[in-house]
Amino acid sequence: MKKIVLLSLALMISIVAVAQVQLKEGVLIANQTMSSDNEQMNAQLKAMGDSQAITYFKGEKSRSETSNPMSGDMVIVVDGAEKQMLMLFDQPGVGKKFMLQSFVPSEEDLKSVTVEKGDETKTVMGYECQQYFIKMKQNGQDVEMQMFTTDKISAFSHNTTAMGGKIEGYPLYFVMTLKQMGANIIVTSEITEIKQESVSDDKLSLTPPEGYTKMEGM
Repeated sequence: MKKIVLLSLALMISIVAVAQVQLKEGVLIANQTMSSDNEQMNAQLKAMGDSQAITYFKGEKSRSETSNPMSGDMVIVVDGAEKQMLMLFDQPGVGKKFMLQSFVPSEEDLKSVTVEKGDETKTVMGYECQQYFIKMKQNGQDVEMQMFTTDKISAFSHNTTAMGGKIEGYPLYFVMTLKQMGANIIVTSEITEIKQESVSDDKLSLTPPEGYTKMEGM
């Protein structure tokens, strides 16, 4: 029993110690869940199960990887200096496709985005995070988000590119609500593991890998 208590204490201390450091390079692992207020759609989302997102970051570059048996694999590489985003899709029945585009929102897009700084904070993995409320339109649909960010992780997040710099810090937790086919879909993402380690430049390249073809119309 004493060993368990000491081990738990050591783990808590190590988490707090890491949280005091400004991280500029490493790996973030998030757990993502999806649900809906529509019973049929909720059953489909439950069948897909939770997904895990792995984000590699260094400087102004990041790479996020998600995988699901039903929806396939998706990779998003963001280069903050080049203002470019590479999206890689490997989906059943579709194959391997890529999109390379600027992520700088247009003036028209920014008009639909409102960001309000909240009064609450939330501690995630030892990091104190600031609350933000976001409302925006995505493909003509209303999207609402509650986001908690930390300024202790210097990583570029593709989840905040549409806000035009109105969000400070990296989101360690967010809840997003969007409408699809008349139903609300709720996406929840929370960082569950933070690793301070070196990241290969190859992972952060904007060059599409061999075997991927450009998505039509992009």
